[in-house]
Amino acid sequence: MDSLTHGSFIWLEAVCAERNVARRYTVALSRDLFGASIVEFAWGRIGTKGQGRAVSFACADEAARFARQRLRRRASAPKRIGVPYREVSLAP
Repeated sequence: MDSLTHGSFIWLEAVCAERNVARRYTVALSRDLFGASIVEFAWGRIGTKGQGRAVSFACADEAARFARQRLRRRASAPKRIGVPYREVSLAP
């Protein structure tokens, strides 16, 4: 997860039947037509539409830093929801 570059896509899931937890979280880095870096992230219960947001950055380093912050928050899931997120898909 440290090598986030444009075109990266990360899909995480936290699943625990005993706790009724079935969450997903995705992060994607890309560029728009004007050269700005875009970080798109989405979250929600597995099997639902969920929610999403996109944030634009002028600098690719700022976008990667923002994406790493989002992923660090997911790493703290065991303390918050009692279930860790696991990486389902990682595309460079």
